[in-house]
Amino acid sequence: MGLLGIDPGLANTGWAVIETRGSSARARAYDVISSSADESLDVRLGRIYNRIGFAIRNYEPDCVSIESVYFGVNTRSAIWTAHARGAAIAAVASAGLPLGEYTPMQIKQAVVGTGSADKHQVTYMIRSILELDHDPKPDHCADALAAALCHANLSSTLATAERQSRLGITEGI
Repeated sequence: MGLLGIDPGLANTGWAVIETRGSSARARAYDVISSSADESLDVRLGRIYNRIGFAIRNYEPDCVSIESVYFGVNTRSAIWTAHARGAAIAAVASAGLPLGEYTPMQIKQAVVGTGSADKHQVTYMIRSILELDHDPKPDHCADALAAALCHANLSSTLATAERQSRLGITEGI
């Protein structure tokens, strides 16, 4: 199964495509969509929409996973991130792909085992799980890979629980 992970941001949106077979996963491609503050908002959002659309057409993922917006101390920054997220979601909707949305804590929990993991721990686990010979750079790419792996892990867990439920197996659920 092919999964597209997206780490939205107006200045930098990371995207990554992974392929899963059973319990193994490999990275197919990843990149970052960058823009500068001196560009108009419509140009920046259009670039995100177009490049996510290109990744979808080029790599043909079966589904998409995107990080939700974290509204911490800087709400202004969260608003700009929400704009970028909206452009990415519009590209996904235009392609008719199913979308999973996860909080930063859920992504860290699924990849590292703790929702309080730092960026170094996430990058280390991404490199280990995907058997990469280097750290994915920039960090936005590592975060996009993590979003894709989170979706792969959680969809696999939910599918197993659903199969067990249909078979009447309640142990482990």
